[in-house]
Amino acid sequence: MFRCLVVLMSMFAGPACGATAIEVSHRGTGFDVYHLDVGEEQQLKFFWKRRDGTPYGSIHALRRTLATEGRKLVFAVNGGIYSEQFTPLGLYIENGKRYYQLTRGGSGGNFSLLPNGVFYITEEGARVVETEDYQPRGRVINAIQSGPILVTNGRLHPRFIEGYHSKYIRNGVGIDREGRVVFAISDEPVNFHDFGTLFKDRLQCPNALYLDGNISVMYAPELRRYGGWPWRRFVTMIGMTSEASDPVEP
Repeated sequence: MFRCLVVLMSMFAGPACGATAIEVSHRGTGFDVYHLDVGEEQQLKFFWKRRDGTPYGSIHALRRTLATEGRKLVFAVNGGIYSEQFTPLGLYIENGKRYYQLTRGGSGGNFSLLPNGVFYITEEGARVVETEDYQPRGRVINAIQSGPILVTNGRLHPRFIEGYHSKYIRNGVGIDREGRVVFAISDEPVNFHDFGTLFKDRLQCPNALYLDGNISVMYAPELRRYGGWPWRRFVTMIGMTSEASDPVEP
């Protein structure tokens, strides 16, 4: 058995009025968790390129661009695994437009630690499923393929080993038993087993997907997280925005 400590950091008004930002201790490691309320998944936005076709590249650049459009970034994490060409690896759908198709094979690295999976959003809600089970009904608004899957129908990935030596900063997304979207990032390096059990046992997410590791960051001012170093390069990002009532600093 393990002991865990949860400290409520904030509940805030705005477009994500039901969302909570919390700190969690699990198996001796600290995690920051951003927990949406039911229905708030419809406010999630996926970001890759600006309107002129140039990639955002970082959370800082995303904030600056949104500011010029009168928008304020409320929350963000870097998205799923990407290719050596700095393009999404596998399925990527943004605002209803599909940029890359689903891939059912491995492509090296963590993506090949099968099964991998898909996090996607429709008008009916958000889901995390294994790639082989991706058969959405209705229009998919946003979707990203990544891997490995962390938890499937309450079962931890079969290849995760307790106490395994490979540890990195990791971030991921899960769907809890109420259908709410939950994002989490570790405060320090952690292995896949402990990261997966965070979603399965502590956050009560029967389905969860690994997004990325090592370079992963979160933008959540309530948790004193500001998106990492400006030079850190990403491909896709997932976030929430609001109308900027005050000027946003670049």
